[in-house]
Amino acid sequence: MTTAPTTSLSGRTAVVTGGAGPLGRVLADALATEGARVVVVDLDDAACADAADSLSGSGHVPVGANLLEPEGLSRVVESVHDLGACDVLVNNAAFTGTSGVPGYAVPFDEQTDDAFAMALALNLTAPFSLTRRLAPLLRASGHGSVVNVSSIYGLVGPNMGLYAGTRMGNPAAYAASKGGIAQLTRYLSTVLAPDVRVNAFAPGGIARGQDDAFVERYERLTPLGRMGTEDDFRGVVTWLASDASAYVTGQVVAVDGGWTAW
Repeated sequence: MTTAPTTSLSGRTAVVTGGAGPLGRVLADALATEGARVVVVDLDDAACADAADSLSGSGHVPVGANLLEPEGLSRVVESVHDLGACDVLVNNAAFTGTSGVPGYAVPFDEQTDDAFAMALALNLTAPFSLTRRLAPLLRASGHGSVVNVSSIYGLVGPNMGLYAGTRMGNPAAYAASKGGIAQLTRYLSTVLAPDVRVNAFAPGGIARGQDDAFVERYERLTPLGRMGTEDDFRGVVTWLASDASAYVTGQVVAVDGGWTAW
């Protein structure tokens, strides 16, 4: 009899970028709950340490690093190499437009080249760089898995009617970078095969206190009738990271309550 694969990550090391943010903390916790040692990567040292300390199990490693800077990327890579293992890489860090660069989540005519370039650097170039530089460890693990975080807006165009009458925006750079992540996932799944699997999941909208009008419109257009929560992504990240998805690679899994099914 063969043994059915499970979502257990016992004895494995998982790197989660953006690991101190709302979604990153939940993804890191999901992997830790399955037994992984988690390397929590985020901009702020104290936030990384707090996130790592909050995880179940022991041996988790906080790494404060600015992934927009070459030194930050190198710090992550060196820290992981010092551990001697990388079984899972979750590329979750994303540009939020809060770094002092104007012209991100604003009407299209007001969006700037600088904000566009910065979003692509964090959302797309950093995952490419980290995957490339950690590939030797991922290959050596014998079961390496890269999980990229895309978005429904990496799969479909924006419905701008959702934002009418609100102060919310939908940046072109977000859509372009998340669509790029989907295609980078397919590319990497072929060039890193058969040693490393590469997949992505595309979250739908996550409820975070948005304008009531936006929420009402969004929920009306979602078959499951609600926005997502961070906990909705625990299952997909553990599945894609683990041997439970051993024959899955090159896929972008929409986790969106059916938003993209219409």
